[in-house]
Amino acid sequence: MSFTDTRTEEVPEELKAAQAALAAEHAAVYGYAALGGRLDGKRGTEATAAYDGHRARRDALVRTVRDLGGAPVAADAAYALPFAVRDPASAVRLAAVLEDRIAGVYSDLVRATDGALRREAAGALREAAVRAVRWRGTGVAFPGLPEKATAAQAPGPAGPGGTH
Repeated sequence: MSFTDTRTEEVPEELKAAQAALAAEHAAVYGYAALGGRLDGKRGTEATAAYDGHRARRDALVRTVRDLGGAPVAADAAYALPFAVRDPASAVRLAAVLEDRIAGVYSDLVRATDGALRREAAGALREAAVRAVRWRGTGVAFPGLPEKATAAQAPGPAGPGGTH
């Protein structure tokens, strides 16, 4: 007779959020590598700085995930970009999208943690929001919270199922 252990180990929210941030940093590093060749001058320098910043955050998150008792999620071999990057304008647009996505996962990490990790996540959220503003030229009211940013930017009231 054999017994099967049907218990599933619950992954703490803090670890889930750190893994999601790590996965997003892997994608951001890939995205900046893809767009960097389309930019030169000041924008190229900004892209290189962002790339280096995301690599550093990624490496720190690998350590954080291990410290939380998890096995760090590995980078994919390649990522599907949300659109083709063929020129400087599309490269800048991709950089803004990457930063918006990063802000979202760090917002989740801020919500799921406390102490030093929360402060670090809040700093990463702030950095992503600042970079997004630099790339886009405008900011959003609630970086990292797309539902709040969209609601704050939309004109007029809309109820459930309503339109603007």
